[in-house]
Amino acid sequence: MNKLLIATNNQGKVKELHGLLQGMDIELVTPSQIGLDLDVLEDGLTYAENAAKKAIAFAKASNLISLADDSGLEVDALNGAPGLYSARYGPHLTLPLFSASQKMGGAGGGSDADRRKYLLGKLQDHPRPWTARFHATIAIAIPNGDIHLAVGICEGEIIPTERGTGGFGYDPIFLLPELGRTMSELSMDEKNRLSHRAKAVINAREILKILFSR
Repeated sequence: MNKLLIATNNQGKVKELHGLLQGMDIELVTPSQIGLDLDVLEDGLTYAENAAKKAIAFAKASNLISLADDSGLEVDALNGAPGLYSARYGPHLTLPLFSASQKMGGAGGGSDADRRKYLLGKLQDHPRPWTARFHATIAIAIPNGDIHLAVGICEGEIIPTERGTGGFGYDPIFLLPELGRTMSELSMDEKNRLSHRAKAVINAREILKILFSR
């Protein structure tokens, strides 16, 4: 079976990607499963630059086709913040350079709950609705350095009270108005149709079919 390296050890992302790539003749492996310890500095100015840098580094190091993503929450009232820095948003945010492992742990300290609290504090002086979107860019790299990109966007709004127990990150305060539920209140099947990462992966599936048919 063809192997695809998922360039993350973030278990939330790994679980989502397993569900999203179901039915394809592909074995998903993580860096830890193949003994690969690689930390990539995410110094790009766009989601695409960061995702591509990670995917290329992991593909060259493993000699496997590799998939990486970069994603963020963009809140209109905050001029698109936290954006690229969503994973470490907070009063400790000072420098734009950080690695994938620092993002997973929230570089500079702070948990997902801390970041949600900080975001809501920033929004208190702005009128609602706090319209926002999740943006995800997926990069698929082959070991020779060729790169393919896919994008997914999920529109919604930020609400002041957390709801739901599923998901991670900003999911409990990200409302999908047409459903009246937050991302954390969705079933896995629903999230695998509606989330930003789901939409990006759906677009990426066609790329993977072509790459693995060669």
